[in-house]
Amino acid sequence: MTAVPQYFAILFADVSGSTSLYEKLGDQRALAAIESVLAELRKSVAIQRGRVVKTIGDEVMAVLPSADTAMQAACDMQNRVAAIPPVENVRLAIRAGFHFGPAIEEAGDFFGDAVNTAARMAGLAKGGQIITSGATVEALSPLLRGATRDLDAMAVKGKQDEIRIFEVVWRDSEDLTTLAAREASVSTHEPTLTLTYGEHTFTLGAARPSASLGREATNELVVADKMASRVHCRIEYHRGKFFLADQSTNGTYMTVEGDAEIMLKREQSMLRGRGVLSLGHSSAAPGAEIVTFVCG
Repeated sequence: MTAVPQYFAILFADVSGSTSLYEKLGDQRALAAIESVLAELRKSVAIQRGRVVKTIGDEVMAVLPSADTAMQAACDMQNRVAAIPPVENVRLAIRAGFHFGPAIEEAGDFFGDAVNTAARMAGLAKGGQIITSGATVEALSPLLRGATRDLDAMAVKGKQDEIRIFEVVWRDSEDLTTLAAREASVSTHEPTLTLTYGEHTFTLGAARPSASLGREATNELVVADKMASRVHCRIEYHRGKFFLADQSTNGTYMTVEGDAEIMLKREQSMLRGRGVLSLGHSSAAPGAEIVTFVCG
């Protein structure tokens, strides 16, 4: 069975100028310096509930659950590396790039558009810089979006159309690893998620943070689809975001407006914007019972 793409935030970070580092410090000291940087990068990923997929030489590839967590991890990386004392008067630095989009996980590795685009973003970055795409900036929460700067539209290898390139202004802001928590206290708007199925409407938020969907009458939203499991999936509100976790036999099909449909099977994904859910089969399948969602 062909794997179905799902949405992930992919982050690449590598040590800037590592070749000259080896020339100045020698192999042993340069290797030790690079390993000290990589150790800090791993910490940044772990703090944001991500995981390092692989380390190749002086580069780390990581996967994170959302655009926000990828940006916070990248900023934390830069702050941590900036705090490392110079090694024999050599200042260590990293360049980082990330992108939120569809990718396929196979045997613990990731492939697809999000991986390719994230790698391109990292390739455009200079030492001490974080680069991301316009599509990723659109997926950021408002406060984090405000810490980005539009650079230009560029032709990126592997892409037919030009894409907008943004820089994350991590130096001019406070530690961005705390911004998501601060946003909740600064913003007067309390996020909500409205689910609609036929004549039934259900709203989630801080006051009502979770709901289950499925055929069984005990679910908050009962969906009468023969392909749905008794308790098919669950939606949870966490730190201003809504996450759908599939618990079913046949999978949950999710379409975010403007994107291709993806399938979740015993996995979770963040809900954003507006779109539709179908339990057990594609929303295009005959007889599919459609649940619409709107994040507000």
